[in-house]
Order: sequence, then structure tokens, then C-alpha cells
Amino acid sequence: MTSKARLIYNPVSGREQMPKNVADILDVLEQAGYEASAFRTTPEKMSAQNEATRAAKEGFDLIVAAGGDGTINEVVNGIAFLEDRPKMAIIPAGTTNDYARALGIPRDNIPDAAKIILKNKTRKMDIGKACFNKKTQYFVNIAASGSLTELTYGVPYEIKSALGYAAYLIKGAEMLPHLTENEMRLTYDDGVYEGKLSMFLLGMTNSIGGFEQIMPDAQLSDGLFQLIVVKPSDPGNLLKLMALALNGKHVDDPNIIYTKTRSLKAELIGKSEGKDLPVNLDGEIGGYCPVSFDNLKQHIEFYVGC
Repeated sequence: MTSKARLIYNPVSGREQMPKNVADILDVLEQAGYEASAFRTTPEKMSAQNEATRAAKEGFDLIVAAGGDGTINEVVNGIAFLEDRPKMAIIPAGTTNDYARALGIPRDNIPDAAKIILKNKTRKMDIGKACFNKKTQYFVNIAASGSLTELTYGVPYEIKSALGYAAYLIKGAEMLPHLTENEMRLTYDDGVYEGKLSMFLLGMTNSIGGFEQIMPDAQLSDGLFQLIVVKPSDPGNLLKLMALALNGKHVDDPNIIYTKTRSLKAELIGKSEGKDLPVNLDGEIGGYCPVSFDNLKQHIEFYVGC
């Protein structure tokens, strides 16, 4: 019986480069032995997510997510909750393409990214699960909260497209004088942190916002998150931390907690209790604190290039 593959692509990703590459991608999938078809996402909310769920329930063996990190996140959310999950492949066409970078997928040539499937190399990857008061969300790369997380979702698309990684540095310098602190309780495998913080990051790969050393010890399928807690500090020291993060030296700073954990519970306490503090999942706001995270070890099988 022929295996079936469904390409789910965002037509506006990568400066609208995806539509003209659809035929080549489908040809690669046919070469790989799949009966292939395509779905063009629409502006409708959760378009990619709903199509991924439909395809998985109809027995498709492979779902190819083509677009930016947001499209990949939607497709993952469309299948992660299912008992029977298809394989996934990704074709990066966004600005930073963090997850593609972590999986060794070519990020500057759409047909070459598709041809990774022909190598038939797969790996079961960890998936993050975030439980808010009224909903559950999944993520593949990063969960974060605190004022510094604006670095991931506060940079306008046009600026990211024009400046790439430099956009994050410019945004960071702009934010420093206006940073706020939150009083939180973080409960993780090895302990509890209670007090003020500027940000926490829960990472699953070593690539965040285009930087490859923020989570220097990240593994892709060990069932563990990398947790970074940034304690309050003066703007000058935070600028220093940003510079150290470029080469992974920030984890030794006394204003940083860096550890591994299978789970995390984050809640506001004290004067911060009752605030609407957003939680960023793979570059988009996924919900608001309080939130509990669990690592779903080796939950989805991906085609990889490394």
C-alpha cells in the first residue's frame, strides 16, 4: 500500500517563495515513494493546524510543514495530541528558521530542504507541552516569559526580514531602559526559585532567535528542557549578558540559573500576582501565566539532515 504525504505550506513565507516551489516539493515526495498532495494555508486562524489534524486522522503517513517557525508550530499542534502521529518533515521559509537550523535542514534553498527526505534519515524528537488554565499548547523550540521575551515576538516582521539577527540586537538595546521585573515561583526538577526575574527560557534546541549558543548543552531527544532564569540586573549588565550569550558564556554568570529539567511550573506571586504575563511559545504568545510544562520525550519523528 502506497504511503501518503501531505504538504502544508504557507504561501506568504519566505517573501512568497513557496508557491512556485510546490511542484518541485511534490516531485521529491513522489521520488521518496509517497503519494503526495498539497494544502495552501489561508488567513483563517489555525489553518495549518486544522489541516494537519485532518490529514493525520485520515491516515497520512507524512506531513511536510513548509513555512516559518509559526507554521511548523501550528502543524505540530495539529498532531501532537493524537495517539497515532504521522512523521514530519520541515521546509524552512521564514526569517530565523530556528528549528530547521537545529535539525540540519538547508535554510537558503527550498528544493534542497525538500531533498533531505530522500536521504531517509529520521529522528524521534522531544516536544514541549504547555498547560494553561483553559488550554494546552505544544512547542518544538522555546517557551519563555518575562520582559526580555519581547526580543522574540516584539520585532516587526519587516525589520526581521531586512536585518535578520541584527534586528534582535537593535530591539534589545532599545528595550534595556524600559525593562520590568516580575516576582515568580518556578518549580523544576532540582528545586524552586522564588523571587524577581527578568525572564525565563525553556529551550529544546540550541538555536533561539538565530543564536546558537543560548542553550549550549541542548539535546534534541533526551527528554529534558534547558532552563535559563535571568535574575534582575542593571541595564549595563544585561547588555553584557546579551554579548556573552553569543558564545555561550552567559551560563556562568551569577545572574543566571542554568539547569536541565523534565518539567516546570511557572506562577506569579507577591505583587506580580494577578498580572497578565504572556508566555511565548516558538515565537508567538501561547497563553498567560500560570503555566505548567512537560517534556514529551521522542514524541514526533522528523526527517533530519544531521
